[in-house]
Amino acid sequence: MNQSTPASDAPAASPERLSHADLLQNACVLVVDDSRMMRLALVRALNDLGVTNILEARHGLDALNQIRAKSFDLMLLDMEMPEMSGIELLLALKAEPALGAPPVIVISGVDQIENAVQCIEAGAEDYLTKNFNPTLLRARVTSSLEKKRLRDVEQLQRAQLVQEKERLERTQRRLDEELNEALRYVRSIFPPPAEVPLKIDWFYEPSAELGGDSFGYHWIDDEHFAIYLLDVCGHGVGPALLSVTAINQIRSGSIPNVDMRDPGAVLAALSNIYLMSKQNDMYFTLWYGVYHAPTRTIRHSSGGHPAALLLIPQADGSVVTERLLSCNLIIGAFEDVPYDSQTHVVPPGAKLVVLCDGCFEICDTEGTELTYEDFEDFMRLNGQAPDALEALFRWAQMKHGPGPLDDDFSIVRVQL
Repeated sequence: MNQSTPASDAPAASPERLSHADLLQNACVLVVDDSRMMRLALVRALNDLGVTNILEARHGLDALNQIRAKSFDLMLLDMEMPEMSGIELLLALKAEPALGAPPVIVISGVDQIENAVQCIEAGAEDYLTKNFNPTLLRARVTSSLEKKRLRDVEQLQRAQLVQEKERLERTQRRLDEELNEALRYVRSIFPPPAEVPLKIDWFYEPSAELGGDSFGYHWIDDEHFAIYLLDVCGHGVGPALLSVTAINQIRSGSIPNVDMRDPGAVLAALSNIYLMSKQNDMYFTLWYGVYHAPTRTIRHSSGGHPAALLLIPQADGSVVTERLLSCNLIIGAFEDVPYDSQTHVVPPGAKLVVLCDGCFEICDTEGTELTYEDFEDFMRLNGQAPDALEALFRWAQMKHGPGPLDDDFSIVRVQL
């Protein structure tokens, strides 16, 4: 089926760059009239204007078949014809919009003006009487060709926009699939929740983009249990790759000449390995703790990271909180920076909560940013509940309002 495209193979040009002479020379015109003499007169007049690519049709049905097979830039159409009249042809073209019918100038007799008006209402561009003036013919033809060319350019631009939109949508779908695959991989490296010998659960919800949070826990030996959570600055593939690389190095214990039971030494070594100057100015924060089961003590160090929180149950059913924080620089800021460690005794029944700043640095619906104290108050009241981590996330969502949170939400809880 014929499409609405310019008849000429020349590339579409802007309106300012194509003269009327070029329009006429490049045009393909269909002359439709049952009178051979009238067709000859029209062809001769068009030739005088500079139009050379002209085809003829003896009646409306002949013209309809030609339009179905070929694109035209203009049609000069008689009204009274056998087989199919001019008005019938216009209505047939209107019923087949996919044909991309050319603009039409109706050729009417002086006594057929009323019929010419009906043709214009049916889709014709203009009309001429059969005793046409050459100057008027030129004006009508060039005006119709200019409108046709403008429509062609507009249609081409719309088609290009549609193609570009489809290309962008395909690209976005591919990127979404790749990001989802990356997110599935990030989730796959998280250790599963546990019941024995320590009860451990966690909650992780990335922001709208692939984030840089990661965490883990494992037994270093029979007595020492490591818990750690890191947060790489920024979002996207780069931070996610850095996060995964660093967390795997911690989990595997493959840091040369470092005792993984010494949190300060672990952070100092990681800071040298992942210097910002070697990581495209990316850095991360980290909380790393080692629980010694026989003495119920936890030794910890943090680099630019929020404090972990001990939830200590009291005899009256209330909960007392204790922050576990050592104030050190972010990981990767400078080379050979010492990192301090601290040691705390863990009371029986206490829970350790390790988290990222995305759990509390949230702007509420009034534009006020929540604080660590808000998080601490929530956990003091709700932190012992089995679904406390999910409840904290719902609370953060409620405070934030519609839409995803601005940062990753990562939190680990360990019953010590």
